[in-house]
Amino acid sequence: MTFVQVIDYETTRFDEMNALIDRYAEQTAGKRTVTHTLIGKDRDSRTHYVDLVEFPSYEEAMKNSQLPETDRMFQEMVALCDGMPKFMNLDVVRDEYLNKLVVNRLFDEVAVKGNFDVIEECVASGYITHDMMDTEGRGNGREGLRQTIGMWRDAFDFTFDTTRQMAEGDCVTTLWDFKGKHKGEFMGVAPTGKDVTMSGCTTVRIENGQIAEDWWYYDAPGLMRQLGMPGM
Repeated sequence: MTFVQVIDYETTRFDEMNALIDRYAEQTAGKRTVTHTLIGKDRDSRTHYVDLVEFPSYEEAMKNSQLPETDRMFQEMVALCDGMPKFMNLDVVRDEYLNKLVVNRLFDEVAVKGNFDVIEECVASGYITHDMMDTEGRGNGREGLRQTIGMWRDAFDFTFDTTRQMAEGDCVTTLWDFKGKHKGEFMGVAPTGKDVTMSGCTTVRIENGQIAEDWWYYDAPGLMRQLGMPGM
């Protein structure tokens, strides 16, 4: 279970605190078990800060606390604070990155299940795609996306299996495996009935809760070879 430590403190020496954190990160490279840190500054109090430090589990956090560098950093941190920092220890019981939910609806509900009504909810009207097979921007906009997905659905019965998904800021990157049966014409190739596979990577930028832009990279030449396209 993911574990988060919350550190609440006051300081007038944040520049020094920031430098301390940088030194700690450098000194503990290859040893620390921290996976993510976030520092927030109180808009209503210029000396009030809150740090969120994430670990894979409470046990991993305890290992990190036993590092001599961690003890030394704590002593130096206290010296930079106005008073003693306050600590809160949290077991994470729910962890959702809402941008991932939007992206997964595109894969699961629109692409695989063919529910095109979801496009209105999940995709911005000014949507732009950077698909490696669409060099002319024909897939831009909601209607362009409908046509692109419709082309793939007409040509294949397929599934997407997500192998890894990462989110940072307004972007979500998904590594996926495509498995399908060639049932309709695709890129001039008549239906072959063949089972095909393909791996790829899609990065999506979210704006106001909708997909505003995406980048699709996949093994198109490998797919064409499986379909027996000449010269591939």
